[in-house]
Amino acid sequence: MKKNRFLLLLTLILVIIAVLFVNRRYTTLDDTESGFAVADTSKVSRIFMVDKNNRSVELQRENPAKWILNGKYLAHNFNISMLLGTMHDITVRYPVPIAVRDNVIKRMASMGVKVEIYQEGYRINLFDRIKLFPYEKLSKTYYVGDATPDNRGTYILMEDAENPYVVFLPSLRGFIYPRFSTDETDWRDHSVFKTPLQDFASVTLEFLEKPEESFRVDADAKGNFTLTTLLDETRQGFDTLRMLQFVTAFKDIRFEAVLNTKLEASYIDSIASGPGLHIITLLDREGNEFVVHTFRKSGISEFYDKDGVALEPLDLDRMYAYVNEGRDFVLIQYFVFDKVLRTASYLQKKE
Repeated sequence: MKKNRFLLLLTLILVIIAVLFVNRRYTTLDDTESGFAVADTSKVSRIFMVDKNNRSVELQRENPAKWILNGKYLAHNFNISMLLGTMHDITVRYPVPIAVRDNVIKRMASMGVKVEIYQEGYRINLFDRIKLFPYEKLSKTYYVGDATPDNRGTYILMEDAENPYVVFLPSLRGFIYPRFSTDETDWRDHSVFKTPLQDFASVTLEFLEKPEESFRVDADAKGNFTLTTLLDETRQGFDTLRMLQFVTAFKDIRFEAVLNTKLEASYIDSIASGPGLHIITLLDREGNEFVVHTFRKSGISEFYDKDGVALEPLDLDRMYAYVNEGRDFVLIQYFVFDKVLRTASYLQKKE
Protein backbone atom coordinates (compact mmCIF):
# COMPACT_ATOMS: atom_id res chain seq x y z
CA MET A 1 0.00 0.00 0.00
CA LYS A 2 2.77 2.38 0.97
CA LYS A 3 4.62 1.44 -2.21
CA ASN A 4 1.58 2.28 -4.34
CA ARG A 5 1.22 5.65 -2.64
CA PHE A 6 4.88 6.38 -3.24
CA LEU A 7 4.58 5.48 -6.94
CA LEU A 8 1.43 7.59 -7.27
CA LEU A 9 3.13 10.59 -5.62
CA LEU A 10 6.23 10.14 -7.76
CA THR A 11 4.11 9.95 -10.92
CA LEU A 12 2.25 13.12 -9.94
CA ILE A 13 5.51 14.98 -9.34
CA LEU A 14 6.90 13.85 -12.70
CA VAL A 15 3.72 14.97 -14.48
CA ILE A 16 3.91 18.42 -12.86
CA ILE A 17 7.57 18.77 -13.82
CA ALA A 18 6.78 17.72 -17.39
CA VAL A 19 3.95 20.25 -17.67
CA LEU A 20 6.14 23.04 -16.32
CA PHE A 21 8.92 22.08 -18.72
CA VAL A 22 6.59 22.03 -21.72
CA ASN A 23 5.07 25.39 -20.78
CA ARG A 24 8.49 26.88 -20.31
CA ARG A 25 9.76 25.36 -23.54
CA TYR A 26 6.89 26.32 -25.80
CA THR A 27 5.35 29.42 -24.30
CA THR A 28 5.45 32.46 -26.59
CA LEU A 29 6.19 34.75 -23.62
CA ASP A 30 9.83 34.35 -22.65
CA ASP A 31 10.31 36.34 -19.44
CA THR A 32 13.77 37.49 -20.52
CA GLU A 33 12.09 39.18 -23.49
CA SER A 34 8.68 40.08 -22.05
CA GLY A 35 9.28 40.76 -18.34
CA PHE A 36 8.64 44.48 -18.59
CA ALA A 37 6.72 44.96 -15.34
CA VAL A 38 8.49 46.06 -12.15
CA ALA A 39 7.09 44.09 -9.21
CA ASP A 40 8.25 46.46 -6.46
CA THR A 41 8.43 50.08 -7.61
CA SER A 42 9.31 51.25 -4.08
CA LYS A 43 12.83 50.00 -4.77
CA VAL A 44 13.18 52.01 -7.99
CA SER A 45 15.94 54.54 -7.31
CA ARG A 46 16.48 56.09 -10.74
CA ILE A 47 14.87 56.21 -14.17
CA PHE A 48 16.69 57.35 -17.28
CA MET A 49 14.93 57.94 -20.62
CA VAL A 50 16.45 59.13 -23.88
CA ASP A 51 15.06 59.43 -27.42
CA LYS A 52 16.63 59.38 -30.87
CA ASN A 53 16.95 63.18 -30.86
CA ASN A 54 19.17 62.85 -27.78
CA ARG A 55 16.60 64.48 -25.50
CA SER A 56 16.93 62.85 -22.11
CA VAL A 57 15.29 62.83 -18.72
CA GLU A 58 16.82 61.47 -15.51
CA LEU A 59 14.60 61.04 -12.47
CA GLN A 60 16.41 60.38 -9.20
CA ARG A 61 14.67 59.42 -5.96
CA GLU A 62 15.90 61.35 -2.91
CA ASN A 63 13.28 59.99 -0.51
CA PRO A 64 9.89 58.26 -0.89
CA ALA A 65 8.11 61.58 -1.54
CA LYS A 66 10.82 63.50 -3.40
CA TRP A 67 12.27 63.00 -6.87
CA ILE A 68 14.84 65.23 -8.61
CA LEU A 69 14.71 65.91 -12.35
CA ASN A 70 18.00 66.08 -14.27
CA GLY A 71 19.84 66.93 -11.07
CA LYS A 72 18.40 70.44 -10.80
CA TYR A 73 14.60 70.54 -10.57
CA LEU A 74 12.00 69.13 -8.25
CA ALA A 75 10.00 66.54 -10.19
CA HIS A 76 6.21 66.47 -10.46
CA ASN A 77 4.99 63.89 -7.92
CA PHE A 78 1.78 63.05 -9.75
CA ASN A 79 3.60 62.32 -13.02
CA ILE A 80 6.19 60.24 -11.17
CA SER A 81 3.45 58.19 -9.51
CA MET A 82 1.76 57.66 -12.87
CA LEU A 83 5.03 56.48 -14.44
CA LEU A 84 5.77 54.07 -11.58
CA GLY A 85 2.22 52.77 -11.76
CA THR A 86 2.66 52.19 -15.49
CA MET A 87 5.89 50.28 -14.90
CA HIS A 88 4.17 48.14 -12.28
CA ASP A 89 0.97 47.38 -14.23
CA ILE A 90 2.33 47.10 -17.77
CA THR A 91 0.94 43.90 -19.29
CA VAL A 92 1.87 41.98 -22.43
CA ARG A 93 -1.02 41.60 -24.88
CA TYR A 94 0.75 39.53 -27.55
CA PRO A 95 4.09 39.17 -29.39
CA VAL A 96 4.39 41.22 -32.55
CA PRO A 97 3.53 38.95 -35.51
CA ILE A 98 6.51 37.80 -37.56
CA ALA A 99 5.06 39.35 -40.70
CA VAL A 100 5.40 42.88 -39.33
CA ARG A 101 8.19 42.36 -36.80
CA ASP A 102 11.00 43.82 -38.93
CA ASN A 103 8.98 46.93 -39.77
CA VAL A 104 8.11 47.47 -36.11
CA ILE A 105 11.75 47.13 -35.06
CA LYS A 106 12.88 49.58 -37.76
CA ARG A 107 10.28 52.09 -36.65
CA MET A 108 11.30 51.73 -33.01
CA ALA A 109 14.92 52.25 -34.00
CA SER A 110 14.01 55.60 -35.52
CA MET A 111 11.61 56.98 -32.90
CA GLY A 112 11.64 54.76 -29.81
CA VAL A 113 12.51 55.86 -26.29
CA LYS A 114 15.17 53.94 -24.40
CA VAL A 115 14.17 53.37 -20.76
CA GLU A 116 16.63 52.33 -18.06
CA ILE A 117 15.24 51.37 -14.64
CA TYR A 118 17.59 51.23 -11.67
CA GLN A 119 16.72 49.67 -8.32
CA GLU A 120 18.20 49.44 -4.86
CA GLY A 121 19.99 46.20 -4.13
CA TYR A 122 22.15 44.63 -1.46
CA ARG A 123 25.19 42.46 -2.05
CA ILE A 124 24.22 40.49 1.06
CA ASN A 125 20.51 39.97 1.71
CA LEU A 126 19.59 37.21 4.15
CA PHE A 127 15.86 36.44 4.12
CA ASP A 128 15.14 40.13 3.49
CA ARG A 129 16.10 40.81 7.13
CA ILE A 130 19.86 41.26 7.12
CA LYS A 131 20.83 43.67 4.33
CA LEU A 132 24.45 44.66 3.85
CA PHE A 133 26.44 46.60 1.24
CA PRO A 134 23.74 48.52 -0.64
CA TYR A 135 24.27 49.37 -4.28
CA GLU A 136 22.27 50.52 -7.30
CA LYS A 137 21.69 48.02 -10.07
CA LEU A 138 20.32 48.36 -13.58
CA SER A 139 17.30 46.06 -13.44
CA LYS A 140 15.60 46.60 -16.81
CA THR A 141 16.32 48.27 -20.14
CA TYR A 142 13.75 48.40 -22.89
CA TYR A 143 12.61 50.53 -25.82
CA VAL A 144 9.13 52.03 -25.97
CA GLY A 145 7.69 52.61 -29.43
CA ASP A 146 4.51 54.17 -30.72
CA ALA A 147 0.92 52.95 -30.70
CA THR A 148 -0.52 49.99 -32.58
CA PRO A 149 -2.85 50.79 -35.52
CA ASP A 150 -5.94 50.31 -33.31
CA ASN A 151 -4.50 52.66 -30.63
CA ARG A 152 -5.14 49.97 -28.03
CA GLY A 153 -1.54 48.98 -27.39
CA THR A 154 2.08 50.14 -27.49
CA TYR A 155 5.10 48.45 -29.09
CA ILE A 156 7.95 47.63 -26.73
CA LEU A 157 11.25 45.77 -27.07
CA MET A 158 13.59 44.51 -24.35
CA GLU A 159 17.25 45.36 -24.93
CA ASP A 160 19.13 42.57 -26.75
CA ALA A 161 15.87 40.71 -27.40
CA GLU A 162 14.79 39.54 -30.84
CA ASN A 163 11.04 39.90 -30.47
CA PRO A 164 9.05 43.05 -29.77
CA TYR A 165 5.71 42.88 -27.96
CA VAL A 166 2.49 44.81 -27.72
CA VAL A 167 1.71 45.95 -24.17
CA PHE A 168 -1.19 47.74 -22.50
CA LEU A 169 -2.50 48.84 -19.12
CA PRO A 170 -5.60 46.98 -17.90
CA SER A 171 -6.93 50.25 -16.44
CA LEU A 172 -6.32 52.33 -19.59
CA ARG A 173 -8.13 52.24 -22.89
CA GLY A 174 -5.40 53.58 -25.12
CA PHE A 175 -1.62 53.66 -25.50
CA ILE A 176 1.08 54.36 -22.92
CA TYR A 177 4.06 55.78 -24.82
CA PRO A 178 3.26 59.45 -23.87
CA ARG A 179 3.98 58.47 -20.27
CA PHE A 180 7.62 57.90 -21.23
CA SER A 181 8.17 61.49 -22.33
CA THR A 182 11.71 62.82 -22.78
CA ASP A 183 10.52 66.45 -22.64
CA GLU A 184 11.98 67.90 -19.44
CA THR A 185 9.06 70.29 -19.00
CA ASP A 186 6.65 67.36 -18.69
CA TRP A 187 8.38 66.29 -15.46
CA ARG A 188 8.82 69.69 -13.79
CA ASP A 189 7.13 70.35 -10.49
CA HIS A 190 4.78 73.32 -11.03
CA SER A 191 5.15 74.90 -7.61
CA VAL A 192 5.83 78.64 -7.48
CA PHE A 193 5.19 79.18 -3.78
CA LYS A 194 4.98 76.35 -1.26
CA THR A 195 5.67 78.17 2.01
CA PRO A 196 3.43 77.15 4.92
CA LEU A 197 2.35 79.72 7.48
CA GLN A 198 4.93 78.66 10.08
CA ASP A 199 7.77 79.30 7.58
CA PHE A 200 6.46 82.65 6.33
CA ALA A 201 8.72 85.65 7.07
CA SER A 202 7.62 88.42 4.68
CA VAL A 203 6.16 89.20 1.30
CA THR A 204 6.42 92.34 -0.80
CA LEU A 205 3.81 92.89 -3.47
CA GLU A 206 4.41 95.62 -6.04
CA PHE A 207 1.58 96.71 -8.32
CA LEU A 208 3.56 98.31 -11.12
CA GLU A 209 0.56 100.13 -12.61
CA LYS A 210 -0.91 101.09 -9.23
CA PRO A 211 2.00 101.84 -6.89
CA GLU A 212 -0.40 103.17 -4.25
CA GLU A 213 -1.62 99.59 -3.78
CA SER A 214 1.88 98.15 -3.21
CA PHE A 215 2.71 96.86 0.26
CA ARG A 216 4.83 94.59 2.45
CA VAL A 217 3.68 92.11 5.07
CA ASP A 218 6.11 91.01 7.79
CA ALA A 219 5.68 88.23 10.35
CA ASP A 220 7.62 88.15 13.63
CA ALA A 221 8.74 85.05 15.51
CA LYS A 222 5.40 84.87 17.33
CA GLY A 223 3.41 84.99 14.12
CA ASN A 224 2.24 88.58 14.46
CA PHE A 225 1.82 90.47 11.20
CA THR A 226 2.45 94.05 10.16
CA LEU A 227 1.21 95.73 6.98
CA THR A 228 3.28 98.55 5.46
CA THR A 229 2.36 100.47 2.32
CA LEU A 230 5.38 101.00 0.06
CA LEU A 231 4.44 104.39 -1.38
CA ASP A 232 4.70 106.21 1.94
CA GLU A 233 6.34 103.51 4.10
CA THR A 234 3.65 103.72 6.79
CA ARG A 235 2.11 100.96 8.81
CA GLN A 236 -1.55 100.25 8.30
CA GLY A 237 -4.22 98.47 10.27
CA PHE A 238 -5.49 95.31 8.57
CA ASP A 239 -8.43 92.97 8.51
CA THR A 240 -7.26 89.90 10.44
CA LEU A 241 -9.29 87.32 8.51
CA ARG A 242 -8.28 88.70 5.12
CA MET A 243 -4.62 88.85 6.19
CA LEU A 244 -4.70 85.23 7.35
CA GLN A 245 -6.28 84.09 4.09
CA PHE A 246 -3.65 86.04 2.15
CA VAL A 247 -0.54 84.65 3.88
CA THR A 248 -1.82 81.06 4.03
CA ALA A 249 -2.42 81.09 0.26
CA PHE A 250 1.36 80.97 -0.29
CA LYS A 251 1.35 77.34 0.85
CA ASP A 252 0.40 76.09 -2.60
CA ILE A 253 0.59 78.32 -5.70
CA ARG A 254 1.45 76.69 -9.03
CA PHE A 255 2.04 77.69 -12.64
CA GLU A 256 0.25 76.05 -15.55
CA ALA A 257 3.05 75.40 -18.05
CA VAL A 258 6.72 76.08 -18.79
CA LEU A 259 7.11 78.11 -22.00
CA ASN A 260 10.91 78.33 -22.29
CA THR A 261 11.02 76.15 -25.40
CA LYS A 262 7.41 76.50 -26.53
CA LEU A 263 7.65 80.19 -27.52
CA GLU A 264 10.18 81.97 -29.69
CA ALA A 265 12.98 83.59 -27.66
CA SER A 266 12.36 86.89 -29.45
CA TYR A 267 8.71 86.84 -28.40
CA ILE A 268 9.60 86.13 -24.78
CA ASP A 269 12.13 89.00 -24.85
CA SER A 270 9.52 91.37 -26.25
CA ILE A 271 7.10 90.48 -23.44
CA ALA A 272 9.75 90.75 -20.74
CA SER A 273 11.03 94.09 -22.00
CA GLY A 274 7.56 95.61 -21.83
CA PRO A 275 5.76 96.93 -18.75
CA GLY A 276 5.04 94.30 -16.13
CA LEU A 277 2.04 93.93 -13.88
CA HIS A 278 3.32 92.70 -10.52
CA ILE A 279 6.46 91.76 -8.66
CA ILE A 280 5.97 89.34 -5.76
CA THR A 281 8.92 88.76 -3.43
CA LEU A 282 8.48 86.12 -0.73
CA LEU A 283 11.02 85.49 2.03
CA ASP A 284 10.85 82.43 4.28
CA ARG A 285 12.37 81.98 7.74
CA GLU A 286 15.43 80.20 6.35
CA GLY A 287 16.30 83.23 4.23
CA ASN A 288 15.17 81.75 0.90
CA GLU A 289 13.79 84.33 -1.52
CA PHE A 290 11.21 83.59 -4.22
CA VAL A 291 10.46 86.24 -6.84
CA VAL A 292 7.69 86.27 -9.45
CA HIS A 293 7.42 88.96 -12.13
CA THR A 294 4.11 88.91 -14.04
CA PHE A 295 3.17 90.25 -17.49
CA ARG A 296 0.00 90.61 -19.50
CA LYS A 297 -0.91 88.00 -22.09
CA SER A 298 -2.69 88.85 -25.32
CA GLY A 299 -6.07 87.26 -25.91
CA ILE A 300 -8.79 87.05 -28.49
CA SER A 301 -11.42 89.24 -26.85
CA GLU A 302 -11.41 92.86 -27.95
CA PHE A 303 -12.14 95.86 -25.76
CA TYR A 304 -13.05 99.35 -26.96
CA ASP A 305 -12.51 102.79 -25.54
CA LYS A 306 -15.30 105.38 -25.20
CA ASP A 307 -14.79 106.45 -28.82
CA GLY A 308 -15.23 102.89 -30.10
CA VAL A 309 -11.54 102.39 -30.92
CA ALA A 310 -10.41 98.78 -30.44
CA LEU A 311 -7.94 98.30 -27.60
CA GLU A 312 -5.29 95.62 -27.43
CA PRO A 313 -7.00 92.24 -26.88
CA LEU A 314 -6.13 90.73 -23.51
CA ASP A 315 -6.37 87.25 -22.05
CA LEU A 316 -8.65 87.53 -19.03
CA ASP A 317 -7.76 84.08 -17.71
CA ARG A 318 -3.98 83.89 -17.91
CA MET A 319 -0.75 85.88 -17.56
CA TYR A 320 2.91 85.28 -18.27
CA ALA A 321 5.49 85.21 -15.48
CA TYR A 322 9.17 84.79 -14.77
CA VAL A 323 9.89 82.40 -11.88
CA ASN A 324 12.86 80.49 -10.44
CA GLU A 325 15.18 83.50 -10.37
CA GLY A 326 14.17 84.42 -13.90
CA ARG A 327 15.21 81.10 -15.41
CA ASP A 328 11.72 80.03 -16.40
CA PHE A 329 9.08 81.84 -18.41
CA VAL A 330 5.75 80.28 -17.49
CA LEU A 331 2.01 80.54 -17.98
CA ILE A 332 -0.06 81.28 -14.88
CA GLN A 333 -3.79 81.58 -14.19
CA TYR A 334 -5.58 84.52 -12.59
CA PHE A 335 -7.83 81.99 -10.85
CA VAL A 336 -4.80 80.62 -8.98
CA PHE A 337 -2.84 83.84 -8.42
CA ASP A 338 -5.74 86.09 -7.45
CA LYS A 339 -5.39 84.68 -3.91
CA VAL A 340 -1.92 86.27 -3.58
CA LEU A 341 -2.52 89.39 -5.70
CA ARG A 342 -4.49 91.25 -3.04
CA THR A 343 -4.12 95.01 -2.91
CA ALA A 344 -3.19 97.09 0.13
CA SER A 345 -6.70 98.57 0.23
CA TYR A 346 -8.18 95.05 0.27
CA LEU A 347 -6.13 94.10 3.34
CA GLN A 348 -6.53 97.35 5.22
CA LYS A 349 -8.97 97.43 8.11
CA LYS A 350 -12.20 99.13 7.20
CA GLU A 351 -13.42 101.84 9.59
